[in-house]
Amino acid sequence: MSDDHPGEHRSWLERLGLFLTGEPEDREDLLVFLRDAQKRHVIDPEALSMIEGVMQFSELRVRDIMIPRVQMVVVPQDAELETIFPLVIESAHSRYPVIGEDRTEVVGILLVKDLLGHSMKNRALLVKDIMRRAQFVPESKRLNVLLREFRATRSHMAIVVDEYGAAAGLVTIEDVLEQIVGDIEDEHDFGDEEYIFRKSAQEFTLKALTPIDEFNEYFNSDLSDEEFDTVGGLIVHKLGHLPSRGEKVDFGSFRFVVLHADNRRVHLLKLVILPEHNAGDDYAGD
Repeated sequence: MSDDHPGEHRSWLERLGLFLTGEPEDREDLLVFLRDAQKRHVIDPEALSMIEGVMQFSELRVRDIMIPRVQMVVVPQDAELETIFPLVIESAHSRYPVIGEDRTEVVGILLVKDLLGHSMKNRALLVKDIMRRAQFVPESKRLNVLLREFRATRSHMAIVVDEYGAAAGLVTIEDVLEQIVGDIEDEHDFGDEEYIFRKSAQEFTLKALTPIDEFNEYFNSDLSDEEFDTVGGLIVHKLGHLPSRGEKVDFGSFRFVVLHADNRRVHLLKLVILPEHNAGDDYAGD
């Protein structure tokens, strides 16, 4: 029995050598090869997920991942510093686009660390007095090129502009990296003992292992828990297959988007309350 494994391993290495030295095949063949390697435990599921992300990375463009203009949390350039603290506390971002006449005109970027530093000295200052220069990128820019620019300039946010030069949205270095490594949790995400994290009145992040009864209690909903105990199990059942990152499924006024999954199970989900359901403060949570 012990002789089987070395032979099997050598066979896999021989196949790898043939693959590398032979005529290049198409991408699908490469993916099949890598998935076979994962089944043989040569690479783990997380590594496979990252490799797949890297393979797709160079084909993606900024428009594919940007936060649309209507969803940007912005501050006006003529606002006094003390007036924007409620917005900063509520949204909990570290950077904000600064706008002129409207959202199509982004004139700079406000860093929270600058806001805190200057507001303690002079709260009568205006946002435009302390804002920094914004980095602008076209919608068509490839993500691998943008990542190099982020690294070269040490920037963390860029404003996406359309063909007319108007702001179409924004993209952050975290958005770019998530295409490779999956959803990145930061200091505002939930802890080990929490299942649901509220990002806004209409958007939440939750673990796929969230018990359905806990979900129903939190959202005052009635998802069925007769066959499945967790939200992830319910989603997999409705889709009929193990989903990959980005797949969506709707349950009434709830839209679930897969943020992180491997070939064994779903890990993390985004929940969006659809427009026809007015969430308001109904889902404030505990």
